[in-house]
Amino acid sequence: MQRLLANTSSPDNNVIGGVPVDSEYIIFVIDTSGSMFQNPSWDKMLGVIEDTLDVYPEVKGIQIMNDMGDYMFPVYRQRWIDDTPALRNSIITTLQNWAPFSNSSPVEGIREAIATYYDPNKRISIYVFGDDYTGNSIEQVVGAVDQVNRADETGRRRVRIHAIGFPVYLD
Repeated sequence: MQRLLANTSSPDNNVIGGVPVDSEYIIFVIDTSGSMFQNPSWDKMLGVIEDTLDVYPEVKGIQIMNDMGDYMFPVYRQRWIDDTPALRNSIITTLQNWAPFSNSSPVEGIREAIATYYDPNKRISIYVFGDDYTGNSIEQVVGAVDQVNRADETGRRRVRIHAIGFPVYLD
C-alpha cells in the first residue's frame, strides 16, 4: 500500500472518491453491449478507466474482460497483464473499438475474474462498468456474485468489487 500511495496525494484514510486504493491487482469487467456504444457512455467509460489507472500508478497485474468473461487480449487469458506504460496505452487504444457480444449482465465476467484470479495472498479489485442491466432481478446478480465472492471467517471477501454506472435510460 505504501508503494501504491507514494506518488499520490490521497487522504489519510487511503481512499480516493470513497474507493480504497490498496489493491495491487486490478480487473476491469466492462459492459460491451450496443447501448454502451450508441450513447456517450463509452467515451465517459474510457475516461474513467484512464482515471482509475492513474490512481494506481503501478500495480503488479491488470486484466480486461467484458461482462461475458471474454478477454480483451486473448493472449493474456488466465494470466496477468504486466503493468507497463506501453501496455496501458494499448489497453486504452484497444478499448476504443473493442465490441464483443454482451448480454448486459456482469455475472459471467465477475465469475470468470474471481474463479481465475482469486488468490488469498493478493489484494484484487474488480471494477465493473456498465450502463444498464437486462436481467429480471438485480437481487439475482447480487446473489450470484455473493456465492463466488464468499467471505472468509474474518468477513473479508475474496476480492473488492466496485461498480460504476453510466446510465442513459431514465425510464
